[in-house]
Amino acid sequence: MDEQIIKILEKKIGEIKNEDNKTNQIIDKFSNFDSISFSSGMMIGRLFNSFYYQHRRILKRSPNDMEFDEFLEFIKSKLG
Repeated sequence: MDEQIIKILEKKIGEIKNEDNKTNQIIDKFSNFDSISFSSGMMIGRLFNSFYYQHRRILKRSPNDMEFDEFLEFIKSKLG
């Protein structure tokens, strides 16, 4: 995965962890969901959105299959 994109995703993880209030407000609105699974899903969704957007913005193309696999390994190493 491109080094610039890795740095952006690492920064995004820090932002997400510091935005607990916003995440908690959303989780509270959907209290019938499992809060741990729901918040993890939100975090992964935000990271995937950033991953895809940054490829389009920085590299001017969509990520390929190998980059997506690297993204999955990145998430697993950071969140798993």
